[in-house]
Amino acid sequence: MAITTSSDAELRSIIFEKERVIVKFTDENCNVCKQLAPSMEKFSDDPKYQGITFLRMEASENPVSSKEVKLTGTPFFATYFNGTLKNCGLLSTEHEVKELLDSLLVCCD
Repeated sequence: MAITTSSDAELRSIIFEKERVIVKFTDENCNVCKQLAPSMEKFSDDPKYQGITFLRMEASENPVSSKEVKLTGTPFFATYFNGTLKNCGLLSTEHEVKELLDSLLVCCD
């Protein structure tokens, strides 16, 4: 599954349409964002996470969503289950992203 670039205008409908969603808020000048990009691609292609919709949003271009999750910097991640925000925060390692994805898989089974 690919990572889709999204926006404030689309996010609301996507989180209600898809059961499990992870959003990575990025900034073009964020080195950690760039370092985590290959990991996100790998996770989005992993069959274990096929039930999760992967989104990427430019933080500065999406103020409504950034405010909703109380964005404090980048890369900032948010997970949603059936339209409800479940977890969010700054992450800086592949391991932290994997833990967040794993918690999204089991949070609501």
